Amino acid sequence: MHYALNLRTFFYSHYFYLGLRFAAGLVGVTLITLQFAGMATAMTVCIGALCTALMDMPSPLRHKFNEMSASVLLCSAVTLLISLCAPYHWLLMTMLVLISFAACMMVVYGRKSMPLQLATLFIMTMSMEHSMTARESFIHTGLFTLGAVAYLAYAMGISWILRHRIKQQVLAEALFELAAYIDIKADFYDTRYNLTEQFNKLIRHQSLLADRQQASRDLILRAHNNIKDAIVVQVHVCMLDLYELILSTHTDYALLRTHLVDSPVLRTLHDLAYKAARDIESVAYDVTRKKSSFPEISYEPELDAIDAELAAIQQRIDEGKPQQEALAVLRAQRNKIRAIIKMIGELHQASQKAYDSTPFWADADMGPFLSQQKYELRMILSHLRWDSPIFRFSLRVAMAISVGLAVAAMLPYAAHSYWIVLTIVIILKPSFSMTKQRRSDRIIGTIIGCVITALIIKFLNHPAAMLGILVLATVATPTFIYLRYRYAAIAVSIMILLQMHLIAPGNHDLIMERLVDTFIGAAVATAFSFVLANWEYQSLPRLVRNVLDVNLRYMQASFDLLQGKGKDDFAYRIERKRLMDSLAALSSALVRMLDEPSSKQRAVEDINLFIVQNYLLVAHVAALRAILRRHVKELPAAPVNAMLADSHSQVVAVLERALAPGQADVAPLMTALSPHPATTPEADAVPWSGWPLVQRRIRLLQADAVKIIIHSEAILRDAS
Repeated sequence: MHYALNLRTFFYSHYFYLGLRFAAGLVGVTLITLQFAGMATAMTVCIGALCTALMDMPSPLRHKFNEMSASVLLCSAVTLLISLCAPYHWLLMTMLVLISFAACMMVVYGRKSMPLQLATLFIMTMSMEHSMTARESFIHTGLFTLGAVAYLAYAMGISWILRHRIKQQVLAEALFELAAYIDIKADFYDTRYNLTEQFNKLIRHQSLLADRQQASRDLILRAHNNIKDAIVVQVHVCMLDLYELILSTHTDYALLRTHLVDSPVLRTLHDLAYKAARDIESVAYDVTRKKSSFPEISYEPELDAIDAELAAIQQRIDEGKPQQEALAVLRAQRNKIRAIIKMIGELHQASQKAYDSTPFWADADMGPFLSQQKYELRMILSHLRWDSPIFRFSLRVAMAISVGLAVAAMLPYAAHSYWIVLTIVIILKPSFSMTKQRRSDRIIGTIIGCVITALIIKFLNHPAAMLGILVLATVATPTFIYLRYRYAAIAVSIMILLQMHLIAPGNHDLIMERLVDTFIGAAVATAFSFVLANWEYQSLPRLVRNVLDVNLRYMQASFDLLQGKGKDDFAYRIERKRLMDSLAALSSALVRMLDEPSSKQRAVEDINLFIVQNYLLVAHVAALRAILRRHVKELPAAPVNAMLADSHSQVVAVLERALAPGQADVAPLMTALSPHPATTPEADAVPWSGWPLVQRRIRLLQADAVKIIIHSEAILRDAS
């Protein structure tokens, strides 16, 4: 379950804060306007505030101001344009289609532009019902802009006051997702779970974790100028270091299950991971409450049990039983777990200490770690071509809205025909998968919302009770819109229907009209989701090549770090982030493809394995780094660096071969890299306990790199 859906953490999450801020702003703007004008004016001002509020998300202050200002200007322009065109039906219909197309083209700017697109289309549909003179149109637009600017000023003020609080909440969300990630890894030790299915589940969650970590970076690393900010920076850096240690714990789970299936140590390892997840959650919970975090969990019983099992395995080996591999794997896991426990302790300490400055990479440019957003017209112009998925999506929406308007004109009632258009706008998304999910949530949420509203009108038909429920629905709508859209759909249905009932209580068909319009809009959106569709398999070649290209750069940075060629791990962190982001993008595409018709699915198993193999490369590098750190005092630098250099050249050769099409014959590479990595003449004489571990990891690294070729070739072949 998502952490924000747990009552213990819900009221501290930024989702709940967003709902409160949203509702307080809308209600406040409306009530203040009512002191000076009538209900019609207040509703116009309120809608202006609502369109701006759709852009009110956790974001750096400068970015928030730019994004919300863009919403004010764009939505005001659309309001004026639609209002001026409203008296001329043919011109209005033409303008609705053109604006729909233009708004959808804004998707080229990425996910952060999606709320702006929604706000533009929302105000377009809300303005299409009012026929005004030119003078009335300018007055209406002025009132709309007044509400939009008022909410902008209010939101910026609140965000400035709560700027540190928002950083804490977003950081805590990343920590909660890291804990959920460890919970998945814990089940690798449980023989009831299939290893392949568990690995797929882990990779899926990796995409969500990468998204939350990026949101944390964007807020925390852009501006950290005071003591409070220094604390969240330290916790953030500790979280990333902890994440790398967790990556390094990937091991031969099949071997552990085979040799230790009858031993309680597997349950012990599971319990240790579970405890670590709860420990990280306790840090996250304290961060959301603005408190210092202190460790309350003891790992000693489980660590003692592992030590006892290691002694028992050693005794069996002394008796001649072949369990050396199990002993090596379990001992390595014990050492990694101890390192993780130590890092969790540092995570607690980071939340306690007051820092005079923000000890990060000195004078480093944080730009590569942060999301870059450029709003340039040429980006839209570059996508005005038939093979662009965004261009085809924009045409799809424009055509769907045209059909929706035609259907609305034929209905026996016309008071709320814009509901059909609004339903199409909300449901129809760039991908079939997103459209399918949004359609389901919209229909189910609307049905439940209509039923609840009917019960409220029948049994709680008192203005005070309805106003109270209306306020709760207003808080719930933005709270759940990015968390669980189905809940948001329930809340928004209650909010709209109660508002209309309070304004015009005589309309007894209102709820049925809402349901009919929703079903019609959903049907139109569903039909057009197949028109000019962009199926996920079409993007696979680009995503696969991007993963391989980024992986090449990651390997270069990794081996430079392992060989001590850099003064810090800054470049390594950048490339690791880029690789994880590229894997997350491919993983998300796979998840979306699985929701598409089976005839449009390609190379599902190979994509799964390709993602897994690339993920394993990251895990092997993290494990190598952990080994070299643990043995830093006894490390024989020359032979180790020679081995790393040789391995690096071979892995790079493999990845370059994967990038070159038509290179499916990997038998020579498999022979060259098996069974042992190349070593130097002095390797056999190195008296270093970590040497076999390094050799084993490099052997695994090279073997998994070779497998990437097979799966990438299969994906590219099936997707072409």
